[in-house]
Amino acid sequence: MTTYLDTDRLRLRRFTGADLDDVHALHSDPAVLRYLGRPATREYVRDTTLPWYLDLYERIPGFGYFAAIEKATEAFLGWFLFRPPMAENAPPGEIELGYRLRQAAWGRGFATEGSVGLVDKGFTGLGVQRVIATTMTVNRGSRRVMEKVGLRYVRTFHPDWPDPLEGSEHGEVEYALTRDEWRRSRTPSAAGPWPAPATPPR
Repeated sequence: MTTYLDTDRLRLRRFTGADLDDVHALHSDPAVLRYLGRPATREYVRDTTLPWYLDLYERIPGFGYFAAIEKATEAFLGWFLFRPPMAENAPPGEIELGYRLRQAAWGRGFATEGSVGLVDKGFTGLGVQRVIATTMTVNRGSRRVMEKVGLRYVRTFHPDWPDPLEGSEHGEVEYALTRDEWRRSRTPSAAGPWPAPATPPR
């Protein structure tokens, strides 16, 4: 399968229909979904989620959802998204970053490693001008990843979710990093600590 991105420990590639069982296991784990939504059935993943992923590759070449594979074990760890926001008023050149990983991958730096690789790829080879990421305000782990990647807090907002999760009353946060900020962070004098959704189906 064609590799989309290589990092030290990860290989990101396009999804295929053969990933059904792995995606369903990820999307039906209540712990993984604590800040993301409700568990999905296997049929939903087969008929809606995977077709959505595959369609995006055709509609927005160079972007989409990508399976994260651990190089050392060839194990499926989860996915990363790197695609234009679904909002109609999203400015050109703006890309949304996201990640969803199995519990076995938590606390091992994979979310940060994959995200740094995607941000670098976006700014150096895909014409990205600004990367954004959002999560629930109470999702401290995801917010730490965004900060490690170099994204900065922009705002707190309160979407009107039809099926709110526990903690959603505190709203969602948006983080962002522009290409100019990223470039400055790569200079020797930079002070920053950087190493460097129609709603999608759940």
